Amino acid sequence: MIRTAIEHYLQKQQQERISPKAVLFDMDGVLFDSMVFHARAWQEIAEKHHLRSVPEDFFLFEGMTGGNTINELFLRTRQREATAEEKESIYNEKAALFNQYNDGEPMPGALEVLEKVKAFELKRVLVTGSGQRSLLEKLEHTYPGFFEKERMVTSYDVRFGKPHPEPYLIGLEKGGVQPHEAIVVENAPMGVQSAVAAHIFTIAVNTGPLADQVLLDAGANLLYPDMNALAKDWEAIMTAFSEI
Repeated sequence: MIRTAIEHYLQKQQQERISPKAVLFDMDGVLFDSMVFHARAWQEIAEKHHLRSVPEDFFLFEGMTGGNTINELFLRTRQREATAEEKESIYNEKAALFNQYNDGEPMPGALEVLEKVKAFELKRVLVTGSGQRSLLEKLEHTYPGFFEKERMVTSYDVRFGKPHPEPYLIGLEKGGVQPHEAIVVENAPMGVQSAVAAHIFTIAVNTGPLADQVLLDAGANLLYPDMNALAKDWEAIMTAFSEI
């Protein structure tokens, strides 16, 4: 399965091999088990402002910046984009609710993946659509020594959020690597689309309620049920890269 996925990627990208030097990680749903709290906060705020949504929307929208999520709801409900003032006000309300609900729990298996990535001397780059300072501040506390501020891409760094490739293109730049020298670990369909559009080999971990096929349809090269499963397979993935 791993070898076939790599061969398909190389054929599509017209590359001879992948030479990993960096791993680009999404945050919510990959490093922190926080998506359920994001979805709960977004749903309550949407209801408060009479914006049409269902809970699944916010797992499908995951990776978008907060402003783009609000725009999507406004276009759907009111057939117009939200004003800058509306975006700021609604996002602040959502952030306050999220901070109230979020328990800050790390994603099971994430530390093991990070330790294996570090053991292979690969750079770690954070690429998140989040602007939640509470989560960003927890990174060093939860995963000390794994991420540097100079190698973080957040909603404050991008003009176009996921699924646009810009976040991962900036991640490549901050990591000092080319697409064939990177691997992405994502859990959201829009994040997968963003990474694939940036021509990076993309591993999806389905830590949320969406069907596996949603992530495969988004273009994921490999799919795992959770971070624990990815940790168990990491050596096999790296071996396959070296043998092709």
